[in-house]
Amino acid sequence: MNKPLISIITPSFNQARFIETTIRSVLDQDYPALEYIIVDGGSRDGSVDIIQRYSDRLAWWVSEPDKGQTDALNKGFSQAKGEILAWINSDDTYEPGALAAAAEYLIKHPEVGLIYADANFIDENGQKIGRFPAAQTDYNRLRRGYVHIPQQAAFFRADLWRQVGPLDPDFYFAMDYDLWVRLARTAKLAYLPGQTWANFRLHTSGKTIVADDRCWPEMLKVHYRDGGSYFAPIVAKYFVRRLVAPFLNWRRKRQMLQNSTRKTT
Repeated sequence: MNKPLISIITPSFNQARFIETTIRSVLDQDYPALEYIIVDGGSRDGSVDIIQRYSDRLAWWVSEPDKGQTDALNKGFSQAKGEILAWINSDDTYEPGALAAAAEYLIKHPEVGLIYADANFIDENGQKIGRFPAAQTDYNRLRRGYVHIPQQAAFFRADLWRQVGPLDPDFYFAMDYDLWVRLARTAKLAYLPGQTWANFRLHTSGKTIVADDRCWPEMLKVHYRDGGSYFAPIVAKYFVRRLVAPFLNWRRKRQMLQNSTRKTT
């Protein structure tokens, strides 16, 4: 059977510390029908030198100023020719076999528009520090704030992207949540438990730590845009999240510090 072309986009800005590991995790996949695109925002930390070393294996790449991650992703997807699309950020990685498993599932289940599996949390040294709380969700549950889709381990059909894309450039953090909602309104989402497809890196300069407080307000923007009520469960979850967010971030930072200390002793 001819394998569908998978287009992977990596947006990046000043991630020389991690980007080569990300690139290798994509290019070392056991999947021949791969189109890899890197969109760098004009890095000045040596990232471009690293990207250039792999340029002969890239379908397209650019390094120029942009308006941020969402803009970079839209720029990358506009170049993509694949039947299946995904993005992996320049500090995250794929597990071996992820692309092949995603393609196989989507071939066998034409009714599914987006497939995702499990993802690990890793620290700056690549050590596993936890598991992303992945679970099955759908349009109604997404609208209630029940997300549980690890973006790093998600793959979706290009024909659906052409229907609902591009990403909203006004979103800094929740552009993926907005996309999941739009995809789920049109097609079935499927979670494949028991398979780990990606690693989500938590580190002190990553926006998951630095700008976590921007996520839920952007999710509420999607909620209200789509006619959501002020008394909906997602609104209540937002206020709970505001209360517990300082503790969650403190715990994450403490865990990263402990792992870093163990690594150096």
